[in-house]
Amino acid sequence: MTEAILSNVKDEFAIIEKIKEEINKKNVELLHLQFVDIEGILKHVTVTSEQLEDVVQGKIMFDGSSIKGFSPINKSDLYLQPDLTTFSVLPWTVEEGYSEARFLCSVKNPDGSWFEGDTRNVLKKTVERAADKGYTISVGPELEFFLFKTDENGYPTQELSDKAGYFEPSPKDLGERVRLEIYRALKAMGFIIEASHHEVAEGQHEINFKYADALGAADLSTTYKWVVKTIAKKYNLHATFMPKPVFGINGSGMHVNMSFFKGNENAFFDPADDLQLSNQAYQFIAGLLENVKSFTAVTNPLVNSYKRLVPGYEAPCYIAWSASNRSALIRIPAKKGMATRVELRCPDPSANPYLTFAVIAAAGLDGIEQELQVPFPINEDIFHMTEERRGELGIESLPGSLAAAVKELEDGEIGRKTLGNHVYDEFVAAKKSEWDSYRTAVHAWEIENYQAKF
Repeated sequence: MTEAILSNVKDEFAIIEKIKEEINKKNVELLHLQFVDIEGILKHVTVTSEQLEDVVQGKIMFDGSSIKGFSPINKSDLYLQPDLTTFSVLPWTVEEGYSEARFLCSVKNPDGSWFEGDTRNVLKKTVERAADKGYTISVGPELEFFLFKTDENGYPTQELSDKAGYFEPSPKDLGERVRLEIYRALKAMGFIIEASHHEVAEGQHEINFKYADALGAADLSTTYKWVVKTIAKKYNLHATFMPKPVFGINGSGMHVNMSFFKGNENAFFDPADDLQLSNQAYQFIAGLLENVKSFTAVTNPLVNSYKRLVPGYEAPCYIAWSASNRSALIRIPAKKGMATRVELRCPDPSANPYLTFAVIAAAGLDGIEQELQVPFPINEDIFHMTEERRGELGIESLPGSLAAAVKELEDGEIGRKTLGNHVYDEFVAAKKSEWDSYRTAVHAWEIENYQAKF
């Protein structure tokens, strides 16, 4: 993410001077140094602005053994290296004579090397892999969320914030004012907001921001989720990015739009092709189709994720591609030229965006490097096909549970190759533990259906 005051500043010394100016101008007293754990959950340590010099030199240490999946107790010292372009004053903290700011950070080892358990560093490696082939990666994510009312103690209830539907305005859309304040906060932090609206389900919302490079887009996604939750809390609401919080209505997705560029040219665009797609675009699509089962555990990482990926709720669970068909897993949006992109529709907003963008880009790169052939597009409504018809067309389904997805991750190659040994091993162990906890728990459905009957 590039904050507005830094967008045209390239020299590190000049960036630091601009940051100092902003700290003085806004009377910034506290600096929050933020990073994410393996699940993508935001963490931070707070220091005073007087420690800025130590901050920019990466001298702020924390206990890595206290972060799940990071370091053992005997190798616990880790350091935070801020990305200076992510500096931003937090709009909701600005008071007369006082404010707070943040940096997003990568994690380093005591010897100065990048810590392999930091998922931001995982994405950096995939970006470097693409750069070795002459590509830069552009990503535009679309994150949906629900707003629930909270109780007198501030805890979320099961009551949705409104009963509105797709694109409905006020007075039915009771989240309009909340979205407006979220929009203003994001804009003040350097986001370029493209659209804001009520989504299909009751209490469901979406605010779209402009695409960015892969690392920047992951930073934006992480910041977006934090800001949405923070502003919602001010209105006594709880914002959740849980994929399927309510039975019987649509869940929340995080559609990922991705394109590769070579220099200033979109490598996916070819005006001479019938669909205006280049060979690289078709190979990228083929790479996604080839690898998607193997990385679904990363893009859809919760037990709950697979209650969204079921037929009947507009969630793409069938492995196919199309130029316009929204029932297919992969869609090619109508805009072409510089806007040519591939949209993968299965990821959900509970996913770690750094890992998600890494595995998607890596799968596409595999397709390009191996010159994979894309199958024919499916332009029929897959949602309403019979099972026999899907079989005739060779349309397979995504894994149906977290357990099945983790098995596919272990059986495939892309996970370990992209995530690295540390993150891969910790991620798989965490997901197996999560599934085991779910599998052995006694759920309300079982009590309701079995206790009195038997």
